[in-house]
Amino acid sequence: MLSLVVGLAACRVGRNYQRPPVELPEQFGNVAPSDTSSIADIEWKKFFEDATLQQLIDKALTGNYDMQLAIKRVEASHEYLKQAKVAWLPSFTATATVNTNYPSKNSLNGKNMSQFNFGDHIEDYNLGAGMSWEIDVWGKIRRQKEAALATYLQSYEGQHAVQTGLVASLANSYFNLLMLDNQLNIAKKNVALSDTIVQMISLQKKAGEATELAVQQAISQRQTAELLIPQLEQGIAIQENAIRILTGELPGTVTRNRQLHDFTVKESLPTGIPAAMVSRRPDVRASEMGVVAANAQVGVALGNMYPALTITANGGVNAFKASDWFTLPASLFGIVGGSITQPIFQHRNLKTQLEVAKIQREQAVIQFKQATLNAVGEVSNALVKLEKLKTQQNIAGEQVSTSQLAVRQAQMLFRSGMANYLEVITAQSRALQAELGQVDIDRQRLSAMVDLYRSLGGGWK
Repeated sequence: MLSLVVGLAACRVGRNYQRPPVELPEQFGNVAPSDTSSIADIEWKKFFEDATLQQLIDKALTGNYDMQLAIKRVEASHEYLKQAKVAWLPSFTATATVNTNYPSKNSLNGKNMSQFNFGDHIEDYNLGAGMSWEIDVWGKIRRQKEAALATYLQSYEGQHAVQTGLVASLANSYFNLLMLDNQLNIAKKNVALSDTIVQMISLQKKAGEATELAVQQAISQRQTAELLIPQLEQGIAIQENAIRILTGELPGTVTRNRQLHDFTVKESLPTGIPAAMVSRRPDVRASEMGVVAANAQVGVALGNMYPALTITANGGVNAFKASDWFTLPASLFGIVGGSITQPIFQHRNLKTQLEVAKIQREQAVIQFKQATLNAVGEVSNALVKLEKLKTQQNIAGEQVSTSQLAVRQAQMLFRSGMANYLEVITAQSRALQAELGQVDIDRQRLSAMVDLYRSLGGGWK
């Protein structure tokens, strides 16, 4: 019997986990990886070298409430894992009971008590300990431990996924704040330029070379630039509040001492190979741990349908009188037993649990494949953005230079009477839009770099 139990205990219900096959490209887009290195392997403190940004991220990793919730989920899963690790041990209980029974004198017990001189009541004092131990014959308990471990790792990777998203969100918010600062400076410079143009056209009007309409058009253009200032100041305040909330602080200002043009996209941004990204990205790993847990739960549900071998034991002291309770060894008692329980008809509960567990495993596999596909798509999108935004960045720089030159030439031609006021105002309006657009493209390219870093799995180290 012992050999049979040991032999059966070597078996496990259900199948061992194997990673589901997922379709992956050999490379990301048109980027042929020279090696398997990836920017995701770089610690975020080394990837983001700005001291202010590093300080903000440090605050967020400790103060952000989403991050704190993720940590608590890991702690809760760890407690369940510790419970699962000792599930194979026997369980012990201790009981202490005192009973007094006053039976009816006309009852059978009452008449027997009178016959044997027990008095008018029966006392019973019991102090004992019980043990119950289910032998893990089919490996069900080991599957439960496997599921608990996978759930813990899923929450652990989930914490890392929250961190990567938080780091990326904070970096993008910081770059967006610097963009708004830059656009505010552009708007203020444009207001000053508009003042110069208004004064110039006003002088031309006094000389009889321009009309009041020209002056009003120039003032309207200045007001357009002035309107941008409160709008941008509003955006800056809202963005500062958003950053402070991400760090777990009350809304307020954010101190910074750098401008957007101080940041450039790194020349070398290796992506590695897609297969390595699947094993590196936290949310994909968390999704895979969900598959592992679901696979183990199928084994648990299957094990519930097989016979359960349980060993029980009880022992302690028992007496009818309190004075004899601890009279040893006369008051000692002990019971040892074993049972094999085979479920037969449970209203299809066990069958339903097994079928549902299999369906949930299939769902977990689909979610894993979906997470992998989304990850590949995010990397590909970030690479396309980086490439196309670089082209836009070059064109935007040339456009700004051309529009600024057009403003200067329009002013010179207007003074010499070779251009009208509409040409001056139009040139100024185009220059303003070109400068604002250039700053926005600069910010988008930095954000694309951050998105590539996050989508490859960087930010949790």
